[in-house]
Amino acid sequence: MKLVSCSNCSVSNVSKVFNRHATWNVCQETDKPGSVSFTLDCKCCTETLKNVQGSEKPLKCSVCSKAFARSSYFYRHQRIHMGETPYKCSVCTKGFAYSSHLSEHQSIHTGEKPYKCSLCSKAFANSSYLRQHQKRHTGEKPHQCSVCSKAFAYSSNLHHHQYIHAAEKPYKCLLCNKAFADASYLRQHEKLHTGEKPHQCSFCSRAFADASNLRHHQIIHTKEKPYQCSLCSKAFANSSYLRRHQKIHTGEKPYPCLLCSKAFANPSYLREHQKFHMGEKEKPHQCSVCSKAFSRSSYFYRHQRIHTGETPYKCSVCRKGFAYSSHLSVHQSIHAGEKPYKCSLCSKAFANSSYLRQHHKFHAGEKPHQCLLCSKAFAKPSLLRQHQNIHTGEKPHRCSLCSKAFAKPSLLRQHQNIHASEKPYKCSLCSKAFATSSNLHQHKKTHTR
Repeated sequence: MKLVSCSNCSVSNVSKVFNRHATWNVCQETDKPGSVSFTLDCKCCTETLKNVQGSEKPLKCSVCSKAFARSSYFYRHQRIHMGETPYKCSVCTKGFAYSSHLSEHQSIHTGEKPYKCSLCSKAFANSSYLRQHQKRHTGEKPHQCSVCSKAFAYSSNLHHHQYIHAAEKPYKCLLCNKAFADASYLRQHEKLHTGEKPHQCSFCSRAFADASNLRHHQIIHTKEKPYQCSLCSKAFANSSYLRRHQKIHTGEKPYPCLLCSKAFANPSYLREHQKFHMGEKEKPHQCSVCSKAFSRSSYFYRHQRIHTGETPYKCSVCRKGFAYSSHLSVHQSIHAGEKPYKCSLCSKAFANSSYLRQHHKFHAGEKPHQCLLCSKAFAKPSLLRQHQNIHTGEKPHRCSLCSKAFAKPSLLRQHQNIHASEKPYKCSLCSKAFATSSNLHQHKKTHTR
């Protein structure tokens, strides 16, 4: 890799090519050394590179074009591209390119976090981490990409983003020949082949291959949601989730499919949609209970909560638990009484935009989800899946008290009312109450006889 060269004779390698000279400027009033000037003389020709008081940066990295005033800074920077990590942690042997990064890392083992955020009381081991965190609250994004104008809160995020535009990918995986622009990306990729997951959650023992994935996961446990929507006060754990949510209010769908003219609010939704056209909709993660398959492991793990009964998201008002955070958000609108999504045809209001979209299908008579066995059609895919259990005889929803099984979750919930002695279904004619809606319907027939 060619790192730097003399612009006059094109000879590379700074330490072998340039002689470095420093000249001290003496203050006329105090007669003491003041500012310093530098010159770099090429050993192979007469080229001289000047650096007056750090105003010029003659040493330029050929990989990312970053420039440096001193050769020591330049050499240290090259470790990023070379993947060199000479500073090792004595506790966990993790390596770092810079000694300052090692010092910051070692605070993880000591547990010391003296730098606290004044807005959310979150604490950090290093002052630079605190400064980076505070940008979350201000929304500041001072680092802008010169190619596509995308802005970032952190310079490291911009640095990684710029590899998208770089054509050169010198770091290749020996197992699958996939190439990467940065050595750190290659190391992360290699963990997919080895199955290595060194980043473990301290709350639930789940492990991850990448530290950023662990941080996103831990938000489930900490319940931290610092990003709030100014229109509906809904809060999010991640700034990208907030931006995606805000498109619901604006109706913006800037990502159109070039094959079918369908548009999406999020680029990830567009990518998933395009797989249907390309015939690449692979779903390698299959549930052993109901045989449903998923394209991503995260979707698969989230789905399994239906069968295990795990409900990590609890309502702070009634303590009801939910398998998904989105379901909890929808449920909480019940307590708030808020229903901002109104139907323009019948004035019916909903707490969630997805409920409104499903409701619109009833007006349109749209039933795009058809059963292949009996041709019965449904407005929602969930209703089709529940219907298909009739044909298969499958009853995946089992009562934990008496082991009775049901084809639909709604039937299980009605059944559980029997054990709880709850009778929420009341007759409007005689005030008699029942544990299930089917028993209420049967009872109403006695009034019409």
